[in-house]
Amino acid sequence: MTQLDERKLDPAIALASLDETAPREPHRLFALKHGDCFAVADAYGDIRGVGDGFFRDDTRVLSEFRLTVGGRSTSLLGASLSQDNVLFTTNLTNLPIESAAGRQIPQGAMHIERVRLLWEERLYERITLSNYSREHSTILLSLRFAADFRDMFEVRGSTRLKRGTADTAEIAGNAVVLRYEGLDKVVRTSAISFSQTPDQLTSERADFVIAVTKRSSQTLYVEVGNATDDRPESRRFRAAAARARFGMRAKRRHGATLHSSGRVFNDWMERARADVALLTTELATGPYPYAGIPWFSTAFGRDGVISALQMLWLNPGLARGVLAFLAQHQATETSPFSDSEPGKIMHETRKGEMVALSELPFGRYYGGVDTTPLYIHLACAYADRTGDTAFIDTLWPSLCAAAEWIETASRSTGFLTYQRAAESGLANQGWKDSFDSVFHADGRIPKGPIALVEVQGYVFAAFQGLAKLARLRGEAERAESWEIRADAIRQKVERHFWMEDLGYYALALDGDGQPCKVRTSNAGHLLYVGLPGPDRARMVADQLLSASFHSGWGLRTLADDAIFFNPMSYHNGSIWPHDTAICAAGLARYGSRDSVVRLMSGTFESAVHFNMRLPELFCGFTRAAGEAPIAYPVACLPQAWSAGSAFMLMQSCLGLQIDGWTGEIHVTRPRLPIGIDNLVIRHLSVGQAAVDLTFQRVGDRVGAFLAEPHEGLVPLVVRS
Repeated sequence: MTQLDERKLDPAIALASLDETAPREPHRLFALKHGDCFAVADAYGDIRGVGDGFFRDDTRVLSEFRLTVGGRSTSLLGASLSQDNVLFTTNLTNLPIESAAGRQIPQGAMHIERVRLLWEERLYERITLSNYSREHSTILLSLRFAADFRDMFEVRGSTRLKRGTADTAEIAGNAVVLRYEGLDKVVRTSAISFSQTPDQLTSERADFVIAVTKRSSQTLYVEVGNATDDRPESRRFRAAAARARFGMRAKRRHGATLHSSGRVFNDWMERARADVALLTTELATGPYPYAGIPWFSTAFGRDGVISALQMLWLNPGLARGVLAFLAQHQATETSPFSDSEPGKIMHETRKGEMVALSELPFGRYYGGVDTTPLYIHLACAYADRTGDTAFIDTLWPSLCAAAEWIETASRSTGFLTYQRAAESGLANQGWKDSFDSVFHADGRIPKGPIALVEVQGYVFAAFQGLAKLARLRGEAERAESWEIRADAIRQKVERHFWMEDLGYYALALDGDGQPCKVRTSNAGHLLYVGLPGPDRARMVADQLLSASFHSGWGLRTLADDAIFFNPMSYHNGSIWPHDTAICAAGLARYGSRDSVVRLMSGTFESAVHFNMRLPELFCGFTRAAGEAPIAYPVACLPQAWSAGSAFMLMQSCLGLQIDGWTGEIHVTRPRLPIGIDNLVIRHLSVGQAAVDLTFQRVGDRVGAFLAEPHEGLVPLVVRS
């Protein structure tokens, strides 16, 4: 069995062990995705095999893909993704080169455009070479390629004592087929084919001698799939692009849309919406937002639930898909290797060779302590948003099984705790799951089982929500039992986690019941679920908004006076947009809506610096005038719950809730983001109706009203 190195769960550490060169910044990489395939390349369109590549089912099937012109690399003019995330385009030009005949060609005489997309497990690329010189030219264009067929966990830094066998490349005419037979006896292939037969073709390189008359262009089409197909050509490329764009358009049409008076702000909202759509994969159970590219392009329980919560007010269908998938994959047996117990909700699923061989437990892994209460919380929130009792009826046995697992797991201490059941599993099982993310104030790593503060908040919310559903179902005895449990966990959190000397909640309790007296953003999640009383909530809010946590760009995960504070770390002082958004929702719950506007402003300004895409995380350095936020070197980009944070922050600013039971829209003390005077939410579903809701700034107040054709369709209750 492969030994899991906890340090290599941080991709920055993992990749540093593979390559001594500086990792490329994520906001300068470009990702495409379709289904269970994704591709990550640099701005040149090149893949060089350090964390990037073309992946299929958690296996890298293209580890190198590099273009040269005249035997040299190219010069970058610019690169971009289309607004719908379907097409990657890079514009390049030549460095000084010689033509095939030996004539000198100056820099900038040739324009090279690379356009790429993914569709149905296949990469399509169009390379156009345009001659802007005054001479006819014959140019050597070369593509170097390789497929290392490494498992995603190998790419992330896991080492294996033994691998499968790479077969001899099959070269025929216009195509090369690379094959690898894994230790699991599965043959994985990568077939690279070209629209024209190369002048020279080997197992790792294709050379094309291309004649380009002056002021004209020549185009080469390339495809990479699991088998050769018809010869690549313009018609196939255009057909794949059309189908991919149609599919993405259909996904983006689900749910309500936002449009404001701010053009740049709208760009952010559009990009965030497009990123959620890109990462959402249609499964048999419905849509599911995969966590992020490249490290987590698969179904994660926690990430899926939080992304669905962020989007719930706009698109409840996403929550329904997440709930259906997680219910279908709920644990039914006890397995120390996979950390499963009956009723527990899945943390992660993978498809690669290493999990197929049980070298690692992540084929279907249940080592997430918070996923099960979050699953229940999402179900209850979905019911409140939609009033969809029919779907809740189908989930009810699963919800009861999840509640029973929480009750059983909490029996010994009264708290929901974690301690991995096997050495191959995760040591830390909350959302901050790096090896050093839970610690005592003096730096000691606590022994388990560990009770995280935010997890107890999720348990409180789960039992509170279940009690409400049980009453609606006429199950009064169950409702009373869950109400008692919710109140009990609230009291125990207040008694055991509150640090009177710091005026804050402890990060966790260790196996001896001793608090980890460290101030972290985790306490902000208690505000999100409404557990603290108003006085303690105010003290937590004041500290979250202080310079110890608030960098000016967002909220740090750890106060800057903690012993392990490091603004460049994965979990100990960095800024995670989803974490900031959850804390902001908590602040809004206790009436601090102006502070939410402030957090929204910092998050938006961060997004602007990251080309309108919020990464998984970024460094927690204090904001300075004229400086941009500092990127974390290998963060996922896009990341579903980072994209979704824009919408959770917006909902918190607007004070908007939809009551699915009564069919009413409730707006409480609405605020608009700084610089935005008007916001329209179009096609907002309320029961069977869909309405347009407008927020308008009038002086220092914000009003809300339904579009004239929709007045009277649903009640709108506004409290100022």
